[in-house]
Amino acid sequence: MADRYLSLTGTAPGRFLTRRLGLPQPAGLRRWSLERPALDGSLLHLTAGTSALDLAPVLDRTGLTPAGDAPAAIVLDATGVRDVDALGEVHAALHPVVRSVAASGRVVVLGAPLDAADHHQAAAQQALEGFTRSLGKEIGRGRTVNLVRLTDAAAAESTLRFLLSPKSAYVSGQVIEVGAQEPTAPEDWERPLTGRTALVTGAARGIGEAVAETLARDGAHVVVLDVPSAEEDARAVAARLGGTALTLDITAADAGARIAHALPDGLDVLIHNAGVTRDRRLVNMTADRWSSVLEVNLASVLRTTDALLAAGTLRPGGRIVATASIAGLAGNAGQTNYGASKAGVVGLVRSLAPRALAEHRITVNAVAPGFIETRMTAAIPLFLREAGRRMNSLAQGGLPVDVAETTAWLAHPASGAVNGQVVRVCGQSLLGA
Repeated sequence: MADRYLSLTGTAPGRFLTRRLGLPQPAGLRRWSLERPALDGSLLHLTAGTSALDLAPVLDRTGLTPAGDAPAAIVLDATGVRDVDALGEVHAALHPVVRSVAASGRVVVLGAPLDAADHHQAAAQQALEGFTRSLGKEIGRGRTVNLVRLTDAAAAESTLRFLLSPKSAYVSGQVIEVGAQEPTAPEDWERPLTGRTALVTGAARGIGEAVAETLARDGAHVVVLDVPSAEEDARAVAARLGGTALTLDITAADAGARIAHALPDGLDVLIHNAGVTRDRRLVNMTADRWSSVLEVNLASVLRTTDALLAAGTLRPGGRIVATASIAGLAGNAGQTNYGASKAGVVGLVRSLAPRALAEHRITVNAVAPGFIETRMTAAIPLFLREAGRRMNSLAQGGLPVDVAETTAWLAHPASGAVNGQVVRVCGQSLLGA
């Protein structure tokens, strides 16, 4: 359903009226397209404190020019900030220039891991989180602000390319930790998944379909998995993408074994997207409404992941990306079952990620969508729908492609240093942390 309020604020009378009434003024977001794959403008590289990062080679490959009057993006290297005095350099660096960032531009602050042996460094680096989240809520005009904690610039290249591109339009206020694993650079950064097989559950429609489309755009052979009742749609999506359709009940005890049997040559990317809602307040929620949501959204994810890892179906260098939700992080009235299932996904990611990397060389991450414009949200009553759209720093709903682009970044072969992360795709929702 079209966001008429967003369209209104894109007109001169609409801007005047909403400004006078003190209403939100969302800006149309610049998203990736084949014709305009990069942000338009320059990249301003600033430093606070003393840094040892060799950023220049990575930043040179983002597609942004190194100089210009109105920067499309700012990268502030604050990895060397170790005390309160050095935090003043963060203010001094950004204060004069932040207003000049172009609409739909990017601010990326680079921080260091917290040093458990130096509480002054830990305090200063943790301060960067409050700073970036706060700046994201005030910067406006469709611009985003994110914090990346890293120790090696090369390991963070896929992350910086993503955050400094139109692909990250609805990702803001996030703190992303990047390890120091040696990156696996693809032969072609435009089609990094060439030669790889990706399976997406719940891919016949909605967000799952967008994920399948994006992974196929990036070169993957996509297996479109959905329930038997959606077989016609699944086959249509697979045919359009040059992929393969696979229909089965993901909650069946043998679902993992059937997937492994259907993929004898193995799998590189596993996307757990299938999910359901059965909303009721707890006092009115029947046991079957509770169990059906937990079974689809969490139990099937656990069983299928375990089965595919045990069978060796997921190849070394593989990626697992599960779909959580801000309802699992912040809670939502009427969704105790859904919130529990999605919080469970977060627990799965945080526990499995280090072991899967050590034992199988596979990363495990999650995306946590906020208000995404789908057929489900279009059915929400008007006033609740408008509240959902406006209650984030970008003052609008996201699109399925926003979740898909974030998923594709986590599935990227060069994202091996990104592990155990839960990245919200919510426009920096005002709900939750």
